[in-house]
Amino acid sequence: MKQKSNYSKFLLLWSGELISAIGGGLTSFGLGVYVFQKTGSAGSMALVTLLAFLPTLLLSAPAGVLADRYDRRLLMMAGDGLSAIGLVYILVCMLTGEAQLYQICIGVFISSVFSSLLEPAYRATVTDLLTPDEFSRASGMVSIAGSARYLISPLIAGLLLAISDVKLLLIIDICTFMLTVICTAVVRKGISAKPSDKTDTFTESFREGWDAVREKRGILILIFVSSVMTCFMGAMQILAEPMILDFQSSKVLGIAETVCASGMLVSSIIIGIRGLRKNFTGILSFSLAMAGLAMVGFALKENIVMICFFGFLFFFMLPFANNCLDYLVRTNIEAGKQGRAWGLISFLSQIGYVVAYGSAGFISDRIAAIRHIGVGRGAAAVIMISGVLLIGTAIALSRFETVRELERG
Repeated sequence: MKQKSNYSKFLLLWSGELISAIGGGLTSFGLGVYVFQKTGSAGSMALVTLLAFLPTLLLSAPAGVLADRYDRRLLMMAGDGLSAIGLVYILVCMLTGEAQLYQICIGVFISSVFSSLLEPAYRATVTDLLTPDEFSRASGMVSIAGSARYLISPLIAGLLLAISDVKLLLIIDICTFMLTVICTAVVRKGISAKPSDKTDTFTESFREGWDAVREKRGILILIFVSSVMTCFMGAMQILAEPMILDFQSSKVLGIAETVCASGMLVSSIIIGIRGLRKNFTGILSFSLAMAGLAMVGFALKENIVMICFFGFLFFFMLPFANNCLDYLVRTNIEAGKQGRAWGLISFLSQIGYVVAYGSAGFISDRIAAIRHIGVGRGAAAVIMISGVLLIGTAIALSRFETVRELERG
């Protein structure tokens, strides 16, 4: 029996998540500026970022189990609605005086804990709503929503901070949470939840999710590739700024970051309109190789035009790679186990960020000290080495027959 398409419901759900992503970007930008102005410490900013990231990473697997045991749309509503509690706490602290660093850390931690419910439930809901032919197009749309917090939010936040302060950004973000809950409730009303007959324990559910992931060796290889990608992306995120600031102003840095990140938006729009229909393995290998080449070009010279060109190319290739990874995994795991599977996949693939955040800066400083060069060129060296390794990963990936078998189903 042919599955009924619910693409209009997906678009409503996606619209809510897009608005929520923009609101989250406003808060992230505003709190970063607020913490730096109050403490003058980059370490304090990093602590806030870490506490906002770790709960989502560590709780992604348990959230995946919940997504398969309970109503996925209800979990999304709970995650969005309750995550506003942390922001309300920060806002109240600011309205009654100045929010201290520990209070901001508590607030973002609480918000992140509840937000962790969203990702597995959202991805599994996309599978529930759409037909296999629509997966690729939907993945491009999801990428657009994800990139909005990096492209749209900083511009809006900067303009609003010029006429107000961070409290306005928090209020707007809290309102976007409520709007997202409403959109999800409308979608939930039109789709009946699949009753769960599971009586197994969380441990057994984890095991089932792991079994679903490791059932095909090609999926394990793709998860490793995803972790490698996030490691290199994390290295780019933390090392691009010192590399550019070593010879340019912060104003030029901001413009360069916007230009580079817009590559992700452009390719996401292309994929959202046209979709990808075949040769996912080949496109994945090619996009990763081009992204690695772009990293080498990005860090090759202290030339802002070259940096913007290759940075744009790097981010342009990422949605193609993500789209192919998403499709190959989604079509090779049965729908009833997708929540648990995506929870584990999200956890394993994002370990790369932790590796990058913990090591890339230290390695670049050591290279700069050993070679007696500026920190910027030390960062550039790490980026170029990472690019070469990514090219090697892409070449190796193209030779795995088990990955190509995933495309054949």
